[in-house]
Amino acid sequence: MEITFNFIIVMFLIGFIGSFLSGMVGIGGSIIKYPMLLYLPPLFGLAEFSAHEVSGISAVQVFFTTIGGVLVYRKGGYLNKSLIFYMGSSILIGSFIGGYVSRMMSEGSINLVYGILAAFAVLMMFVPNKGIDDIPLGMVSFNKWLAASLSFLIGIGSGIVGAAGAFLLVPIMLSVLKIPTKMTIASSLAITFISSIGSTFAKITTGQVEFIPAIIMIIASLIASPLGAKAGQKMSTKVLRVILAVLILATAAKIWIDIF
Repeated sequence: MEITFNFIIVMFLIGFIGSFLSGMVGIGGSIIKYPMLLYLPPLFGLAEFSAHEVSGISAVQVFFTTIGGVLVYRKGGYLNKSLIFYMGSSILIGSFIGGYVSRMMSEGSINLVYGILAAFAVLMMFVPNKGIDDIPLGMVSFNKWLAASLSFLIGIGSGIVGAAGAFLLVPIMLSVLKIPTKMTIASSLAITFISSIGSTFAKITTGQVEFIPAIIMIIASLIASPLGAKAGQKMSTKVLRVILAVLILATAAKIWIDIF
């Protein structure tokens, strides 16, 4: 892999744009960065990453992206510790399993899993969830075992594609568990951070990570993620949901077009 100035700039911009948006809407960013890493470098005549390399870079980068977002939202009182414990512990186990399983999968299979997860996330965004933002933060309740079971399954799928699963966690927390939007965004960042521990460790130990591109994107993430989180705190919940739905729909469409 040739490391040129253009390569560094393109990788930095992918990391910065993806991390800003992910900090804003409470996701780790792989739903955005996975297709960007897969398609943009070759478009500029740079390195062409395999699906294994893209998932490995994404996994490591998400680990650092979520740290900045969590620190910003922690001050606003939006983190639900019980939700983070039940979903975080389950998704950690699932993502660890998924990360190891991915080593035995083909390039096409990994892209197919990504496409299925993204399509499911799009469908979940259209499930009605009116009134959830009227619930006082101190009165929020949820089915703990349902939350744990769903996050375990999400962890397996997201571990395969090097994501931390927040692009699925967010619509499920909103539509199934009925968690208010800003609490969902804040708590999903913390859960995503926990999830990324398992998938990152699995990707590194199975040799699926290109470290120089990952380091460039990590630097961009540490700058952009807190900025995105601060912007998200100032935006209305309706706008945040529309942004998330559009991002997921666009990336899902691109993957499915390429598969077929």
